[in-house]
Amino acid sequence: MQTTYNLDFRLFDSFPDMCFILTRQGDVEDLNISARIKLDIKWRGEKSHNFIDFVDDAWKESTQNEIEKCKNEYKSKISESKLSAGKNNFDVELLIAPYTHQFDNGRDEHLIILARDITESRRKELDLLRFYNIAEKTLFPLQITSLEGKMLYVNPAYEAVSGYTREELLGKNPNIFSSKKHSKSFWVDMWKTIKSGKVWVGEVENRRKNGSPFYAQLLISPILNNKGKVFGFFGVHRDLSEKKFLEKQLVHSQKMESIGTLAAGIAHEIGNPLASISAIVQVVQRTTEDSFVKEKIELIKSQVTRISKIIRDLVDFSRPSNYELRLTDINQNISEAVNITRVGAKAKDIDFEFEKSENIPLLPLVADQIEQVFINILLNAVDSFAEPIAKNKKEKRIEITTELKDDFVNITFSDNGSGIKDEHLIKIFEPFFTTKKEGKGTGLGLWVSYGIVKSFQGDIRVKSKQGEGTTFVVSLPTKS
Repeated sequence: MQTTYNLDFRLFDSFPDMCFILTRQGDVEDLNISARIKLDIKWRGEKSHNFIDFVDDAWKESTQNEIEKCKNEYKSKISESKLSAGKNNFDVELLIAPYTHQFDNGRDEHLIILARDITESRRKELDLLRFYNIAEKTLFPLQITSLEGKMLYVNPAYEAVSGYTREELLGKNPNIFSSKKHSKSFWVDMWKTIKSGKVWVGEVENRRKNGSPFYAQLLISPILNNKGKVFGFFGVHRDLSEKKFLEKQLVHSQKMESIGTLAAGIAHEIGNPLASISAIVQVVQRTTEDSFVKEKIELIKSQVTRISKIIRDLVDFSRPSNYELRLTDINQNISEAVNITRVGAKAKDIDFEFEKSENIPLLPLVADQIEQVFINILLNAVDSFAEPIAKNKKEKRIEITTELKDDFVNITFSDNGSGIKDEHLIKIFEPFFTTKKEGKGTGLGLWVSYGIVKSFQGDIRVKSKQGEGTTFVVSLPTKS
């Protein structure tokens, strides 16, 4: 049994949503207080307004269509629209419901419309969409975590820098990136700060999925709800890898400068007694006929000669050059270095390819010194083919190219020899560092070369992969 109720429309005055009762033709028969206030209507019961008059022009057609469907199908409809009255505009969600009023003489069909103001939620959705698009396209790695520290969102930049996919990260704790380089108190302080609602900033060393380090400045900001309570955290990472690399280069450069200053003193202290030893060796060599003594004297003499060469290299590195800078044809200089290198027995099976640029200007250099740099690099390339990993290669190749780029001439030496281990790359310009067997090298060739290139305001860089080869790039300014 269906019960019929007669309700006073004033019941809807207590509703926060706007409420309208319409005739079948769409005229407004009544509206609640909320609708009158928001649409700024002084309602006295007149039926001079059609509901569509309150709808924004851009939404009139779609809203009218929904009203017609409701009447024709006699079913409730939910749709979005926009109401407008004077300067007031509201994004609304409409509930359109058919209603039949029974009375003694018959029945009358009406429509009841409830309009919920969703302007604020639409604004928030738009802000969220804007943020999402910015977050997805920014180069900075971003993450959002829950109060428990579980990752709820990471952007593509975060995936790229960490090496993990989004699916692998969501739901996980960021400690999966831990390098174990930071103390427990470091992280305790971080959590204490952000849980209290404050922003935390610090430098961290993380680990990518492949185990390589990732240096970043991390800013973590608490996310607050409308009551000011923390319910999540937003983290921004700024890549510091380039900064850390430059810091290491600076430290290395300062260390090399200090060693250079020290070298002059060492060379002087060793040089004087060594000269005395050399003189005594020559006296003994001339006065003895004993074959055993002569053999041992020759050994001493060869070692004295080796030490003397080391001292000369130290002095060359540590003191300013006394040679005068002259305009030098760098292509010719390289050709001479190649000719000197290729006559050695070790270079007989190696192809030397020199591709020179013809627009290289004359450079202000000391020709003998820069040629020594090229010879040192070429001899190291030749020696790399003697290593077991490269000894049996069918093609042994050393390629040299020159190019003018901006205000610098770049000279590139590439070989497909044995290559250099990663842990050795950072050390190859240090004095007395060598990967050759004892007695095969002093470990000063590249150190001296580094000093010479730097004295010309240039730079020398190296990249290498073991088993594939090595590339040295010497950059020299076109103007001193």
